[in-house]
Amino acid sequence: MAQQIGALFARLMFARYLLASVCALSSDFATFLILDHGGAAPMIAALGGYLVGLVVHWVISTRFVFDLAHGPTHAQRIGFVVSAAVGMGITMALVGALSAIGLAPPIAKLLSVPASFLTVYAIRKYGIFGKA
Repeated sequence: MAQQIGALFARLMFARYLLASVCALSSDFATFLILDHGGAAPMIAALGGYLVGLVVHWVISTRFVFDLAHGPTHAQRIGFVVSAAVGMGITMALVGALSAIGLAPPIAKLLSVPASFLTVYAIRKYGIFGKA
């Protein structure tokens, strides 16, 4: 019975990761709006939102997405931040490139989300938390 539950838990990893991402994106955007409304410069508001979203994603991922029986290692913490930087780089590159060829920036951002999301998920699942 425990093995069957464990197998189901593993199969639902992508769904749990997606839910963690939705929660992180929600907290990111809420923080951005609060900072923006409070008068912060847009770049500072965006940075603050991103950092809050990153912390939310970390907490949810290490507790509910990836099975970390003994908690995350220092290397996993660093890898998580590095993978977030990769995701942000992909997003920035795609938004810049797609905007440069004439797409509206919101559409470019929307199109960048799947590429960034799937890349970061793969890095985290197979690299950072691969043995978890």
